Amino acid sequence: MAEAHQAVAFQFTITPEGIDLQLSHEALRQVYLSGLRSWRKRFIRMRNSVISGVYPASPYSWLFVVVAILATMYTRSDPSMGLISKIQEHLPVSESLSVQSQMVVLAVLFGTLIWFSFILAMRLFLKMLLSYHRWIFELHGKVSVTTKIWAVLIKLLSGREPLLYSYQSSLPNLPVPAVKDTVRRFLESVRPLMSATEFQRMTALAAQFESSLGSRLQWYLKLKALWASNYVSDWWEEYVYLRGRSPIMVNSNYYGMDFLYVTPTPIQAARAGNAIKAFLLYRRRINLEEMKPSRIPGTVIPLCAAQCERMFNTTRIPGVETDTLLHWKDSDYVAVYHRGRYFKLGVYRAGRLLSPRELEFQIQRILDDPSPPAPGEERLGALTAGDREPWAQARKQFFGAGVNKRSLDCIEKAAFFVTLDDEEQGMMGDNPAGNLDAYAKCLLHGKCYDRWFDKSFSLVVFKNGKNGLNAEHSWADAPTVAHLWEYVLATDTFQLGYDGEGHCKGELDRTLPPPQKLGWDIPPECEEQVSRSLAVAQTLADDVDFHIVPFRDFGKGQVKKHRISPDAFIQLALQLAYYRDRGMFCLTYEASMTRLFREGRTETVRSCSNESCAFVKALESGEDTEVCKRLLRLAAEKHQNLYRLAMTGSGVDRHLFCLYVVSKYLGVDSPFLKEVLAEPWRLSTSQTPVQQVELFDLVNHPEYISCGGGFGPVADDGYGVSYIIVAEDMLNFHVSCKHSCAQTDARRFGAHIRQALQDLLSLLNTDRKEQVGAAKAPAPETDKKTH
Repeated sequence: MAEAHQAVAFQFTITPEGIDLQLSHEALRQVYLSGLRSWRKRFIRMRNSVISGVYPASPYSWLFVVVAILATMYTRSDPSMGLISKIQEHLPVSESLSVQSQMVVLAVLFGTLIWFSFILAMRLFLKMLLSYHRWIFELHGKVSVTTKIWAVLIKLLSGREPLLYSYQSSLPNLPVPAVKDTVRRFLESVRPLMSATEFQRMTALAAQFESSLGSRLQWYLKLKALWASNYVSDWWEEYVYLRGRSPIMVNSNYYGMDFLYVTPTPIQAARAGNAIKAFLLYRRRINLEEMKPSRIPGTVIPLCAAQCERMFNTTRIPGVETDTLLHWKDSDYVAVYHRGRYFKLGVYRAGRLLSPRELEFQIQRILDDPSPPAPGEERLGALTAGDREPWAQARKQFFGAGVNKRSLDCIEKAAFFVTLDDEEQGMMGDNPAGNLDAYAKCLLHGKCYDRWFDKSFSLVVFKNGKNGLNAEHSWADAPTVAHLWEYVLATDTFQLGYDGEGHCKGELDRTLPPPQKLGWDIPPECEEQVSRSLAVAQTLADDVDFHIVPFRDFGKGQVKKHRISPDAFIQLALQLAYYRDRGMFCLTYEASMTRLFREGRTETVRSCSNESCAFVKALESGEDTEVCKRLLRLAAEKHQNLYRLAMTGSGVDRHLFCLYVVSKYLGVDSPFLKEVLAEPWRLSTSQTPVQQVELFDLVNHPEYISCGGGFGPVADDGYGVSYIIVAEDMLNFHVSCKHSCAQTDARRFGAHIRQALQDLLSLLNTDRKEQVGAAKAPAPETDKKTH
């Protein structure tokens, strides 16, 4: 094959006259350019490490300090108060240098010492400033003087344009709450869910834990907090994600959807080409640290960027007892799956990224490839969808050497995974609502074998040009992946774009070597394990019930007019919907981020509170409108406070989780902790934040709206609800549950959510109706006798 010959840098043959050596200049050129690209990336990484390492100072400030010290020394002043003389006494080459040379060396040494001290002082001061969280509890428009001074100081120290990881060393560590505070908040959260007898028993268990074992476990946790960057994150990643032995498909992985109302091009290869290019441009921005650090919206407060480090070139490796995450520094190709075959698609040529048109050309080659899958290849991905232990054993037994190892390495070391699906998906046809639900299910699990669920994320491109994303959960949380997905959708559509026929733009080099089809030698024993894993995954996938609720009656704009947090409003609507659906309340999980702290991930907001239950009961029992409105506002304020506590490290569940892990390490049992961690989350919720509004023009292009993403149900008898607040007038909900539970129904619950949203806004609108009615009412007749 021609491409095989091009890939060989030299060939030689032995003849009677000697060795005949033939060099391939094109291959040598490719080797040279690849090496040049590699060294360039190393240099940029080293440069960025220096710049981020000295932040909030600048590397150029070192020169300023040294010159200033040297200038003062020439004026025969001693800015060091004798320290320079001490350094001169111990300078090993002081006698061999001239006086002027000694002055320069001493100025450099002392200036560098002062410069490093200055950097450490600035970093410590910035860390102290970022540890201040009172601002988040202050009412909008009522900012204290302390907070105003604090905000000015933050801006002064953040004056220089930071790189992506510049703030990492200045972020504070996650604080360990007091055991008594955590226990108190826990008891408060479960009070509306328990009878008086149950609550009395739980209070006794909590008091016993707090007075005995709690303080001992807390001591070890505080010791870890002093030593580690984050006392939660490593244990959370290991014990919640990597040690799970059940399938990660549905149970852990989640998905992101394409635009809801529009598909930029119906050509599958073109959509894949632009999307792959956009992903690689995002990776370049991360590698060069050109991406601006994420911040709290409307503020200069930075968020931890550690999760970006493992976004690309990362794979979850199965183990018998625990999985591991492997990350490679770089990868110059993506792995592609189409109709049962795996391909290696190189994305560089002569040291440059392929253009979108070239990527489309290569993808079309894969789509047109008529070769059949190798025996056992088509459903190989089912191993990543089934139970983890059988996959670990099969990987060790059947993929440890030879062609299988080489091909598996190719998939695992790829930048990311691409599935070219042979189905059409989206909100289309005679049943758009039902097709939208099917689209969600397809993104979550597909055919259970046409995704590589272990990759950090997989791009799925459907036959009609619709696309989506499936992400593995252990390496990062949804907001990090949502940021990536927003960039890809916007770049694909508004920056890269398509020509008049729907094809990608850019130059095309038709001499590109075709994508490499991976080879496999799958023995019958391995095929049997693939079939068993597929059966487990298929049973799980068939049990999932999904429903998407695009809500366009109103959005956050109407809610904010009533001075209520949109998130609190939605959470109260979910409480009302669940009560109407099941006739009771349940333990509710809302994910909140803790990225204000170094290596922070998530904390739980226990959204079902005494205040929310009181409001729902009052509304459902027909209480007076004014009473219901007052209780609604109290419940919303309570929810906001719970969210703020979770964000600032004063949540309940991560602290109790870590105390439980410590107890297991010590080999002691705690009835209180055991019972707390066994409680099921029958309503698990999460908001997908829109983080890059500036990338979309919803005024001129309102149809380019993402539907957000979703996840599977956490409890077998519960609901999973993901929602996204889009612009001012739209909300999207992704509702999941299980068919096997007779008490749950995704469509029924979706209808309850829709009605609850309308009822809550109608309740709040009674204020405005009364005001309008009073304004329009005729003035009462005056009594002439009074004048």
